[in-house]
Amino acid sequence: MNTNLTTPTNYIDYSLFFEFIETFSKDGFIGINPGHPLMLELEEGMELSNQFFYIADVIQMSILYTSKGSTRMIGIDPEELTFYQFMELTHPDEIPRLNLGRTKIVKMAQDLFTEENGYSFLSTDYRMRNPLGDYSNILVQCYLVYTETPRKSVYFLKLHTNIDWWKKKDFGFHYYVGEDLNHFKYPDKELLDMGMLISQREFEILKLVELGLSSEQIAEKIYLSVNTVHTHRCNMLKKTGKETVADLIYSYKERGLM
Repeated sequence: MNTNLTTPTNYIDYSLFFEFIETFSKDGFIGINPGHPLMLELEEGMELSNQFFYIADVIQMSILYTSKGSTRMIGIDPEELTFYQFMELTHPDEIPRLNLGRTKIVKMAQDLFTEENGYSFLSTDYRMRNPLGDYSNILVQCYLVYTETPRKSVYFLKLHTNIDWWKKKDFGFHYYVGEDLNHFKYPDKELLDMGMLISQREFEILKLVELGLSSEQIAEKIYLSVNTVHTHRCNMLKKTGKETVADLIYSYKERGLM
């Protein structure tokens, strides 16, 4: 297993993932030959980059193919991987965010299926248990695409990258959702620093505001002074560039963060 905590210098060409979709989507990603030259090139590149991926049918809620790196990174053989195992692998503190991410993915897939066109992209990071029983920081990059061959559906390519080399901030996490595929690349510091800008305490206060609590009620509930709650609310707006807390709540809901 790769334990190098520095940024890999020879990492995979992401155009290979689009080539994978184009090559195997016509057969619904069924019966993929691991010995196919494209698959051999993908596996070699992902081993260098400390990555693995799976492809799934979101409408059918089934994983169709998993690369062999799942054994190396999370200790689960490709043929045994299920959606539900990620709940067991993810750090308990991040389960609520994992559930929000799943809800967002399903909504994105439903929108693509209804529109019968297009693609969407979401990326974020979680702590996941590795084969040694420790937690590694994993970037997940999720590419969803609508297709009509061999049937109408939305396919979901989920790429997992070990980013233990990234010096993560003391608060927040990486997050992006949208259609800019310039962000679908091997991660660098600029990419990973995108996302949630507020601290855990500020996010806790934001969720209580969303529930309708006043600053006085929040202060009493989480044992802070009212002035401290006001300071946190002001800092949230400065960090995010929003004019009101209501604007920030709406933005986070739209992005699937609340």
